[in-house]
Amino acid sequence: MAGATRYLVDTNILLRISRVSDPQQKIIGASLKELERQGAELFYTLQNVAEFWNVCTRPAESNGYGLSIGECEKRVGYIENTMTLLPDTERVYAIWRRLILNYGVRGVQVHDARLAAVMQAYGVSRLLTLNRPDFQRSSEVQAIHPSEVLS
Repeated sequence: MAGATRYLVDTNILLRISRVSDPQQKIIGASLKELERQGAELFYTLQNVAEFWNVCTRPAESNGYGLSIGECEKRVGYIENTMTLLPDTERVYAIWRRLILNYGVRGVQVHDARLAAVMQAYGVSRLLTLNRPDFQRSSEVQAIHPSEVLS
């Protein structure tokens, strides 16, 4: 849809929407339905799915969901069928390298910088996330909490 609002959906959103018992599932589901009603375009990355798969297939005693490969595959299929993949490219890599050097990114924050790089490469400025502070360093990313979609 031309001119539609574009959002990258963070992994924390994907994980919680897939788990009915999660206390934030209801607000996240409502925000995604509202974005759909508005005609927004929703995107995901390889990194999102890799992180999602990691948590979903990790045993519950190791802070995972403990899902079978088959159940995880069904949930990934839902993501693939309702959102659009933004693939990694040489441009994504170049932007990511610039971001990590310009902002002095260290440790686990390299993952957030990678999402920011994908967003910049594809002209997606909004990120639907529960972790707004993780993206404060990048002025190019407008981190939006699901509750803001509903207000």
